[in-house]
Amino acid sequence: MSKRLLILGAAGRDFHDFNVLYRDNPDVEVVAFTATQIPNIDDRRYPPILSGVRYPDGIPIVPETELERLIDTYTIDSVVFAYSDVPHEHVMHLAARAVAAGATFELPGAETMIPSNLPVVAVTAARTGAGKSPLSRAVWHALAADGKRVAAIRHPMPYGNLAKQIVQRFATYQDFVDADCTIEEREEYEPYIEQGGVIFAGVDYEAILRMAETEADVILWDGGNNDLPFYRPNLHICVVDPHRSGHELRYWPGEANLRRADVVVINKIGTAEPEDIATVERNVHDANPSAVVVKTRSPINVAAPELIKGKRVLVVEDGPTLTHGSMAYGAGVIASRDGGAAELIDPRPYAVGSIAEVFAKFPHIGALLPAMGYGDEQRAELAETIMRAKPDSVVVATPVNLLPLLDLDMPGTRVTYGIEVVGGPSIEELVGRL
Repeated sequence: MSKRLLILGAAGRDFHDFNVLYRDNPDVEVVAFTATQIPNIDDRRYPPILSGVRYPDGIPIVPETELERLIDTYTIDSVVFAYSDVPHEHVMHLAARAVAAGATFELPGAETMIPSNLPVVAVTAARTGAGKSPLSRAVWHALAADGKRVAAIRHPMPYGNLAKQIVQRFATYQDFVDADCTIEEREEYEPYIEQGGVIFAGVDYEAILRMAETEADVILWDGGNNDLPFYRPNLHICVVDPHRSGHELRYWPGEANLRRADVVVINKIGTAEPEDIATVERNVHDANPSAVVVKTRSPINVAAPELIKGKRVLVVEDGPTLTHGSMAYGAGVIASRDGGAAELIDPRPYAVGSIAEVFAKFPHIGALLPAMGYGDEQRAELAETIMRAKPDSVVVATPVNLLPLLDLDMPGTRVTYGIEVVGGPSIEELVGRL
C-alpha cells in the first residue's frame, strides 16, 4: 500500500518537491497541499496538467489550519514541510502537531536540486530581504561582461492560473502584461529586462531548466525568500543581513543555505551597527568556517531628492521583506530620514481591506506601507490607502516602478539600491571560479 502524504506549502517549494519527488512515484500518494503566506491560494487545485496521470483530478489545496483534520480524515502517514523563511520553532511546532495527530514529519532538502547540463550559480539568503536580488543582478552583469550568455531563473511565484504558468519566459515588458503578473512578480522580473536580460519562472522547474539551457552558457538561480536552490549549484552564494543579526541561525532553511554555501555575503555593511556585523561574522565562521566571506554595502539612490526634503512622505517598501521577512523598515525609510523628510506618514489609519489585514497580522510594521499587490483587488486597495493618506509625495523603494502600476496621479520618487563589495573577493573573481 502506498504511503499517503500531505504537503505543507505556500505555492512554490511544495509544487517543486511534488514534481521532483512524488509525481511519478508509485510508492506515495499525495492527498493534498496546504497553503499559507499567499492570499487566495487555499481554495484552488494543483491542476491535472501538472499533477500528472496518477492524479487525473488534480490535487486540492486547503488551509494549513486543517492539518489535524486532514491527517485524521485521510489517514495521512507523513507530513512534508515545503515552504521557507520561518523560524525553526515554527517548523517544530508543525512537526509536533503532525506527530501528535499520528503522522511522521519530513523535510526534503538536497534531493530536490535538479542537476543542470550547464554551470549553475545559485544566489540564496538566510532571510528574505537580505539583498539577494541586487546581488543576483550583479552576478548576471559579471557573467555577461565575461561574454557568457546568462539565463536567470527565478524562484516560483505562481499566484495566477497554474496551468498557464508551467513555463514562463520574460524578455519584454509586454510579456508581463500578457502573463498578468502581480506586483511582487514584476518586482523580481522587471530589473532583468531593464538590464537587457531574460528571466524564466513558472511551476515545472525541470521543464524551465531545459528551455533555459537552450539559450545560455550559465544558469543563474535567483532564489526566493531564504529557500534552498532548486538546481544543484556549482557555486552557491548565501547573503546574510546584519540588520537581523542572529537570524542566520534561527530560520528554515536559511541556516541550511548558510552551512551549504561556498560564499557568504555579509550585506548592508554601511547601515548596520558594528556589534551586529560582528555577531554575524562570528556566526558565519562558526557555522561554515570554510566559506569565502565577502562584505558588501547596499548604496541607496534617490531619483528625486527634492520630493523628500521637507515633505510629508508616504514610504512604500517591499512587501515580503516586511511581512514574513520581519523587517520593520527598508531603504525607503532610510532614504527619507537621511533626506530630511518633514514627516513619515503612518499609513495604518488610512489602510483599507487586505492592506489593513496585513498591518493587523504583522504589527511590527510601522510608519510605512508594504507593497502588496497579488491581484487587481489588492492593488486597488493599496492605491486607495495611499490616496487616503494624502502625502506630499510617495517614496517608492520597491524593485519595480510602482506608481504607474497603481495609476496614481501624485508626486513620487523611486529609491533604488545595489551591491558594492567593500571586503573580500569581487563578484567578477567569484564567478571566475566556475
